[in-house]
Amino acid sequence: QVQLVESGGGLVQAGGSLRLSCAASGRTFSISAMGWFRQAPGKEREFVAAITWRGDSTYYADSVKGRFTISRDNAKNTVYLQMNSLNPEDTAVYYCAADYGGESPRLWTKLAYDYWGQGTQVTVSS
Repeated sequence: QVQLVESGGGLVQAGGSLRLSCAASGRTFSISAMGWFRQAPGKEREFVAAITWRGDSTYYADSVKGRFTISRDNAKNTVYLQMNSLNPEDTAVYYCAADYGGESPRLWTKLAYDYWGQGTQVTVSS
């Protein structure tokens, strides 16, 4: 079992920045990748970014490329999402997720992940 706890959400003005953190606990040695997804009111949960745990592969949604950066600290079992140049369309609940066991293909899909955090709200005002 893996537990994930997100933090760092909040209210920010357009053009501002936030850094989200996701701390993993439990059987973290079996995590192969972690991802960030977001869900705005009335919309489907969508992929934001992902990173493999042992390698240096990262993946981004087109909507956040060049603005968001995903990184990890294996020693702390924590993944981060640095979000710059935020705009109101980035407003959503942000969830982190863990891919447990062998690395799944298609890390940009929800089905690749086995564990999810409770989410943290990000609100960008115009």
